[in-house]
Amino acid sequence: MTDFSKDLKSKYERLRSNYASRDARMGLVRMIRQGRMNEVYPDLFPAGPLNMGIVANMIDVAAHDLAEVLAPLPAFNCASSKSVSDAARKFAEKRSLVVQGYVAHSDLGRQMYRAADQYFTYGHAPSMIEIDDENKMPRITFCDALGSYPVFDRWGKVKEAMFSYTLTRDELLEKYPQAARVIRPPSGSYNMDKSTHTVVRYHSATQNIMFMPDKDGLILEQYANPVGICLAEWTVRPTVDGEPRGQFDDVVGVQLAKGRMALLALEAANKSVQAPLVLPPDAQELALGPDSVLRTASAEKVRRIPLEVPQSAFAEQGVLDSELRNGSRYPEVRTGNTDSSIVTGRGVQALMGGFDTQIRAGQAMFAKTLENLVSKALELDDKIYPNLERTMRGNMQGTPYEIKYKPSRDIKGDYTVDVQYGLMAGLDPNRALVFGLQARGDKLISRDFLRRQMPFALDATEEEQMVDIEEMRDALKTAVAGYAQSIPVMAQQGQDPGEILERVAEIISGREKGKPIESVITEAFAPEEPPPGEGVPGMDGIDPAAQGGPPGAGGINSDGTMRGVAPGQQGMGPGGRPDLSMLLAGLSSSGEPNMQANVSRRLPI
Repeated sequence: MTDFSKDLKSKYERLRSNYASRDARMGLVRMIRQGRMNEVYPDLFPAGPLNMGIVANMIDVAAHDLAEVLAPLPAFNCASSKSVSDAARKFAEKRSLVVQGYVAHSDLGRQMYRAADQYFTYGHAPSMIEIDDENKMPRITFCDALGSYPVFDRWGKVKEAMFSYTLTRDELLEKYPQAARVIRPPSGSYNMDKSTHTVVRYHSATQNIMFMPDKDGLILEQYANPVGICLAEWTVRPTVDGEPRGQFDDVVGVQLAKGRMALLALEAANKSVQAPLVLPPDAQELALGPDSVLRTASAEKVRRIPLEVPQSAFAEQGVLDSELRNGSRYPEVRTGNTDSSIVTGRGVQALMGGFDTQIRAGQAMFAKTLENLVSKALELDDKIYPNLERTMRGNMQGTPYEIKYKPSRDIKGDYTVDVQYGLMAGLDPNRALVFGLQARGDKLISRDFLRRQMPFALDATEEEQMVDIEEMRDALKTAVAGYAQSIPVMAQQGQDPGEILERVAEIISGREKGKPIESVITEAFAPEEPPPGEGVPGMDGIDPAAQGGPPGAGGINSDGTMRGVAPGQQGMGPGGRPDLSMLLAGLSSSGEPNMQANVSRRLPI
């Protein structure tokens, strides 16, 4: 064994010793979540089918619920410091698509559920960047919290990290075939080898090493770190002393006591049913079974011996349940049990306050971790595969895409990325919409910012283009409708509306053929070439309407406003109706969104 192998083995032993108390707590909580309560305190649970408890495992329920709320991924955006330049914006958008490709390739959406579960259960979630040599891409991986040992610097950054795995011989050879040269099965018992082996992965700013401490630190694999920084990251739940502690470390005993009290209550009920009978002296025979007959002159004295169970025993179960919820910070309203007011919603909001703050804190921790991971993935890709052009497919904010990129051209040393969970994360969709419309209505935020912060996936740039197209198409249809409304007036004035009818009919025919509205309107209103010698209509400064033409033929008044639209209603809906923002941007006194619109009609005096 070399000196370097000895140093690795001794460093691993020191780290494992330093984190011994943490590992003990993690192992205890894992056993409780697995339902193995009888193995934690065997004296509290009897042997038999009820040895695992008969109450709901609230620790497991709360951990799953918290993880499922925290797990959805944030938004990844690569902003440019020179965003005023079109080239810089396109460069930033290309890197954003590359980052989305990393996220999809790493299957980060599914990994986050396990990572969030470990964050709440154990108090920390380790992760790192690995090199996927088969696909020639970096891969983001969240690792198991058990057996992971970090070394932090004074600013909380990971300097070194070790991940230990206990594997059987077959698992070891399947994951790490290079270990076959040192793992030999016992003679004549190849298929009966059930022994386990420990493999440790060591990562630092200079080296990535895989070794076996139970084989005197034998190094199985070693290569230099091409990035020059440790590729591991840690998401640590805030604690008072910096040592990771899970959310349920302090309520393990409460869960066990609750399970034990439930067993005692069941035992008391069983003994009450099985208690012996008390008979008067004149009863000479005792008949058993259904429809049995018992002869006695004092039937009122026939009874079972009562088992006195103090009411405080049942009250204690409620106390334990309350302590379990308080200690785990899991509100009762999450399970549907609440007596709060459903009219104002304030009671529910108060009960959910602690739950929401946990999610916000977790999002803040994971946002920084994901930012560092993606930045390291960009740097790793740029330094290992700088000139390798690849095709990447993915889905960005609900829109699938396919791009070709080369790290030296499309990353080009820029590893910055912005990770945001959104301004309205944690709000229900109704209140998120109302809050956004209120801020937008007061000009506090822009439409683009609001789109990017909405609690659902959409491509903000593409949506802006689609909205503009829809608005222009609506404007075209409104213009054509106003043009057609001049037909009755022209008929009353004795003018020929044939040209208008012909153009409207041409638009309808074009739409029936499936042509876009803008195409059929352009074709219907294509200007005719004037006969030779005639000027262009409208260039002599004379309003066509002033010469007896149809009302609104000019379309624009002399002051620049639209014809046929009342003053003060320019840009508003027909009849001056308010838009959706004005309809929704309000809350009632009960805290609910105001979804009403009023119409007032008055007779002229």
